[in-house]
Amino acid sequence: MDLFMGATKIRLLTYKDKYLTAEDDEESVSQNRDGSSENSVWIVECEEKRNIVRFKSRFGKYLSASNVPIGHGHTAKKVLQILPEKRTDISVEWEPIRDGFQVRLKTLMGDFLRPNGGLPPYRNVITHDIPHRPTTKYKLLWFIEVVEPRIVNVFKFQFRRSKSDDFSSRSSSLNTRPFYWDKVRNRFLI
Repeated sequence: MDLFMGATKIRLLTYKDKYLTAEDDEESVSQNRDGSSENSVWIVECEEKRNIVRFKSRFGKYLSASNVPIGHGHTAKKVLQILPEKRTDISVEWEPIRDGFQVRLKTLMGDFLRPNGGLPPYRNVITHDIPHRPTTKYKLLWFIEVVEPRIVNVFKFQFRRSKSDDFSSRSSSLNTRPFYWDKVRNRFLI
């Protein structure tokens, strides 16, 4: 969860150096090597109390674990972009499980977000399922690239002097200012 707390916009990168990408049809999700596209940027919505993350595409739709099978005879199901009917729709909620500097994204039903390779029609498809082989565990890992960091007010508290302080006639609090991200200089400004 802490990997997502410092970001408002991210890119998710697979083990094959492909980005999770929202397709222009505003429904499909795939993987693509072109990370410069706005379609591969996702807005992060964190819910700290429940350790839940939601990802919103540039089209305003959420990354969702659907019930649509990828094909006949396969246990994997498609990942799509949807507008949830209810705010409590669990298909758009992902539980991040940290593994070093990478993360596995687990649905509340126990499946994991997974990139697929192979021959068409399965090439570059994103699915969710439970891996059955121990060797596929690394395929579930996603790198996180922060595109836009979250602006945080580091000085949320104020300093107060005690009553026994000799300078009690002065103001007892300091002005607080938030940090802002400067996109031109790529650093925080006070």
